[in-house]
Amino acid sequence: MSIYLGIDIGTSGTKTLAINPEGKILADAMETYPCYVPKPLWSEQDPEDWWQATVKSVRKVLQKVRVQGSEVKAIGLSGQMHGSVFLDKRDRVIRRAILWNDQRTAAECDEIERRAGGRKKLIKMVANPALTGFTAPKILWLRNHEPRRFDKLRKVLLPKDDIRRRMTGEYATDVSDASGMLLLDVVRRTWSKKLLSALELDVDLFGTCYESEEVTGKLTPEAARAMGLSTDCVVVGGAGDCAAGAVGNGIVNRGVLSTSIMSHSASSVALIRKPVL
Repeated sequence: MSIYLGIDIGTSGTKTLAINPEGKILADAMETYPCYVPKPLWSEQDPEDWWQATVKSVRKVLQKVRVQGSEVKAIGLSGQMHGSVFLDKRDRVIRRAILWNDQRTAAECDEIERRAGGRKKLIKMVANPALTGFTAPKILWLRNHEPRRFDKLRKVLLPKDDIRRRMTGEYATDVSDASGMLLLDVVRRTWSKKLLSALELDVDLFGTCYESEEVTGKLTPEAARAMGLSTDCVVVGGAGDCAAGAVGNGIVNRGVLSTSIMSHSASSVALIRKPVL
């Protein structure tokens, strides 16, 4: 029997489900964790909480399905977009992750537009304007406000991709999630060297970009043991939660769109399927 796991690193908790090759859901589980607001408009979480929730939810699902870990052949990841996990050269977390709904980076958004040569030029580079929720302004905020921590910075990962690192030892992301970092040349599906140069950021800070269905690595012995799985289990690129949610709701054909409506103080999303007239 072959089993596949989908794991979503959400803002309120991590959800894991198991499916069979036909796509039938066999079991699911969720583990929650806190969100920290040390100052008004700030929003942070501890990446270690994500990992512990991942391990617990995977084990709960295996127990519900009553299968051996070796029967899990692949894992697909999704998760909250835009969040920043800052790692040092030993893969230690430098500070709590800054989340998608954090609003501290207005000045850094202005700085990015200025360094890029204006809003229009920025959008031409990365297909997005500078918004406070994105990853790039969070990196500049770290440099501007916590320079000692920035000096230790060696890698910046999105939430689901830090879980990928814990699973496989690889620094990687998928293009859908990377597109929300304000650093990806969306047309060419690779990091924008032009913008990175303007921001004085090294491309080595970021992982390799993959398509969602591509294999990004296999479970390490440590990760496999923690989750009760096999080192033969592969981890694919996956997607940011909005992209994954769109596919899950059937937004896969031309002429159908989805609209996400959310507040910065909440993680709930209203998804509407609507044909384009």
